[in-house]
Amino acid sequence: MSKHKLIPNTFALKCIADSSITWPQQQNEFDKNQPYIVVGEGSNILLLDESFHGQLIQVSNNQFVVSETPDTYIVELGGGLNWHKTVVQLLEQGINGAENLALIPGTVGAAPVQNIGAYGVEIAQFVHAIEAYDVQLNKIVKFNNDDCQFAYRDSIFKHQTYQGKSRFIIETVWLKFSKGAQVVTEYGPLKQFADDYQRQHNCCPTASSIFDEVCRIRQSKLPNPHKLANAGSFFKNPIVEQNTALQLQQQVEECLDMPIYPYADNLVKLAAGFLIDKAGLKGYAVNDAQVHQLQALVLTNKGSARGADIALLAKKVCDKVNHIYAIELQPEVRFISSAGEVDAVSYLNTLLDKS
Repeated sequence: MSKHKLIPNTFALKCIADSSITWPQQQNEFDKNQPYIVVGEGSNILLLDESFHGQLIQVSNNQFVVSETPDTYIVELGGGLNWHKTVVQLLEQGINGAENLALIPGTVGAAPVQNIGAYGVEIAQFVHAIEAYDVQLNKIVKFNNDDCQFAYRDSIFKHQTYQGKSRFIIETVWLKFSKGAQVVTEYGPLKQFADDYQRQHNCCPTASSIFDEVCRIRQSKLPNPHKLANAGSFFKNPIVEQNTALQLQQQVEECLDMPIYPYADNLVKLAAGFLIDKAGLKGYAVNDAQVHQLQALVLTNKGSARGADIALLAKKVCDKVNHIYAIELQPEVRFISSAGEVDAVSYLNTLLDKS
């Protein structure tokens, strides 16, 4: 166990944990009755305070093992692996399917918690099984895909808690890919790319070409956290009834060209970045916390912002979008206080009460 360790995070916020544990090697030093948080690369967290009075847990498993059936690949992945490097390694071994998820920061173990997704693909589509340590039962448990209760940017791992803390520490993830799977190009800018590729090459795009295009798009739209501190998409894309979306398009002039994506039944997904942009919030700042000037879905730390500044900026963004469009935005990132994880929406509502 190490003492007083900085918690890794792409917002470049200084927050020191009282102690840190490398999992599972130092599992015997883990005290489940003390506060703890499980953090991969810190690419989806907002640290609200400058200290965390508890244990920082970091999973170090890094196995990458491929097995095959006649129709599928089953890939066993350690929870400590970097996700993007895993996508690269999959493609190098001729395993297609995850290319739309290229350049999403974070670890393999964190990916199912959030059910990461991009350009029409979610990791939930590939999860075959997950092995995790159950803090409550003090043993390793295994989940199949249905057990994970995947939803949009959500899973059972977000909601099952032990004494208010994460109940499960994901150690291993098995992904299942169909051999000969078709690339997914129906979402957003990939559709135009696929059409152009078909005309130029007289065939569908390859998985490698989709990977390259996704990387190009993300690098052009999202700031590099090593150069400008951020946690990627800060807000979830809101899911609303189809009639609500159509009314917005018909009644609000700036929403005439608002993107609407089918979701389920009578529900559709709206682009949160579009709403934030049309609300005039690009470049809006609270001290050194700022809405990115090119991608409104991203909140940034220009240098000396505190976690409280970023949270207050998020609150102001949510308030203005709700005031103009009657659409409630919810943070996608996890909020971590000095005592542990807190519900992001509830925390922002607390700020609302104080304003």
